[in-house]
Amino acid sequence: MKRGKKYLEAAKLIDKLNRYSLTDAVDLVKKTSFVKFDATVEAAFRLNLDPRQARQNLRGALVLPHGTGKVSRVVVIAQGDKAKEAEAAGADYVGDAELIQKIAGGWFEFDVIVATPNMMGQLGRLGRILGPKGLMPNPKTGTVTMDVEKAVHDIKNGKIEYRVDKVGNIHAPIGRVSFTKEQLAENLVTLYKRLAQIKPQTVKGTYIKNITLTSSMAPGVKVDEDSLKAA
Repeated sequence: MKRGKKYLEAAKLIDKLNRYSLTDAVDLVKKTSFVKFDATVEAAFRLNLDPRQARQNLRGALVLPHGTGKVSRVVVIAQGDKAKEAEAAGADYVGDAELIQKIAGGWFEFDVIVATPNMMGQLGRLGRILGPKGLMPNPKTGTVTMDVEKAVHDIKNGKIEYRVDKVGNIHAPIGRVSFTKEQLAENLVTLYKRLAQIKPQTVKGTYIKNITLTSSMAPGVKVDEDSLKAA
């Protein structure tokens, strides 16, 4: 793959064979961002997992201490008091059957759907539409819940979802290049500790094989796991 001049200049600052300390890795990610917009910083964890095994098919969500720099547009599928609760919590769109029908018709001007359990029967019919887009609510990520107020609050305040891909990796945003080094470091450590905490008992050998930080369109920076453990 042919790389641009700015990418190649940024890559010269990184030793591909080195695993940098948390502080140095975050510093390099900020220095090597060359795009004109406020780039997203993403963490990639290469894990020793077989997602075909149910216990190793990790999926969940957590609220990062400093958010992601993005304010998500939230749809809540609920009725009655729960609909009012969602509106009061700041949901962007709230409704039931009519809103479900709107989504079925191809409307996708939102980032996350939260639904109460009693609405999943109707919403589940859109599985073929929402599933491939990663928009189907799921109890594991806290998006199927009766506590819609907390769900909306968490999403608006930096909640991210993580899920193992087909080759055992987890990718997740941890902020923007404009964040301070301390904010990015704390967000990364929070995600690392969550993934370390949910290590499946069935994993044999090294669990976390590699950790890489990168910003949009920039080269990756490998992170020393020991520096995350010590943080």
